[in-house]
Formats: sequence, structure tokens, C-alpha cells
Amino acid sequence: MKKNELLLKLSSAQFAMWEMRIYLDTHENNKEAMKLYKKYYTQFEELKAEYEESYGPLTLNGANSDEWLQDPWPWDNC
Repeated sequence: MKKNELLLKLSSAQFAMWEMRIYLDTHENNKEAMKLYKKYYTQFEELKAEYEESYGPLTLNGANSDEWLQDPWPWDNC
């Protein structure tokens, strides 16, 4: 999978996971919502692992690297 495509899928899974987490803050007994949260969490973790295996760590918590400085900044692509 291409880097940008993988980042988009990763971002989508993370967004869905966070939204379900916010929902669960007020609906903690909703089993279906918890099931969806776990699904998106698993999906996010799998995509993150795939990305980091192919392109390096997403955060400094993954590794102490300055590789992110080598990538183009968002305004460089305009």
C-alpha cells in the first residue's frame, strides 16, 4: 500500500476510534459501541504497525528519530 493511502486509512481508523471513545464516555454500558471501539482500536493498531514497518515510526514514542524532518512539510506540496 502506498504511504499516503496508508496514512489516510490510519487517520480514518484513529478518528473512528476516538469518536467511539467519546461516545463511550457518556454511554459506558453500550455493548455495541464498545465492540465498535475495540474493532477500530484493533484496526488502528494493525495499520500503525504496517506503516511503521514500511516507513518508520509515526511518533517519537516509537523510536527516537529525526527522520520526520526529512519528509516534505504540508506546505511544500502546494
